[in-house]
Amino acid sequence: MPKRSAGVLLYRRSAHGVDVFLVHPGGPFWARKDDGAWSIPKGEIGEGEDPKNAAKREFAEETGVALTGELTPLGVFKQPSGKLVAAFVLEGDIELSCVQSNDCKIEWPPKSGRMIDIPEIDRAGWFTPQEALEKITKGQRPIIEALLSKLKLSPE
Repeated sequence: MPKRSAGVLLYRRSAHGVDVFLVHPGGPFWARKDDGAWSIPKGEIGEGEDPKNAAKREFAEETGVALTGELTPLGVFKQPSGKLVAAFVLEGDIELSCVQSNDCKIEWPPKSGRMIDIPEIDRAGWFTPQEALEKITKGQRPIIEALLSKLKLSPE
């Protein structure tokens, strides 16, 4: 059974159409990576947990912001790793200065046995769809494309 995650693609209307909210993973592995490294806020679905609830929980853990409003299912997207991501959309706005990530532990350097605390995300941003398609991981690009299709917009 593949791992399952759930996440939220938050978007807001802007003068040029829409902006989408993405987060950049924290820690030393991602520190010097930008294009192709960003993500929607997401995480694993707990045993027996409703994917919508998991998506809201993960968004709050990663950003420090509790979402209000009804999430709309966007689809389930298979990642290159085989993981399945249930993506939901919500129109809303977040002030970037309010974003505050939780911490998690990782082994660093890999296979060293040494555990360090890192923020799950180290920054967040609002991007035009075209910028988002460059910033987001390859496997999550279809999530942005699905939102654009749903809203009947092009990436430009």
